Amino acid sequence: MSEITVPELMSRMPKAFRPEKAAGVEAVIQYHLTGEEGGDWIVTIEDGQCTVVEGESENPDMTLTADAQDYKEVILGKTDAMQAFMKGKLKLAGDLNLAMKLPNFFKMG
Repeated sequence: MSEITVPELMSRMPKAFRPEKAAGVEAVIQYHLTGEEGGDWIVTIEDGQCTVVEGESENPDMTLTADAQDYKEVILGKTDAMQAFMKGKLKLAGDLNLAMKLPNFFKMG
């Protein structure tokens, strides 16, 4: 079985979304992933729904910037998100409170 790609991971986010954990949350999150498999995605959480589209948001609530491979390792549980952040592998801008809650909104793995 081949390893999952970043575009596949991004396309699976709506299925992994747990609306009960994100009650009352409305947010636009920009993912800017660099390197191989990199790209830009806009993740919108609104009205108990999560949508993902490719592109760039003009005014996101939060921006996550990372190398696509580092991001994938965090999502697949191979790297701890906080450690990746502390080492500068994950860069966050905007609503850091939202960033702390974000992992709870999705079923991981």
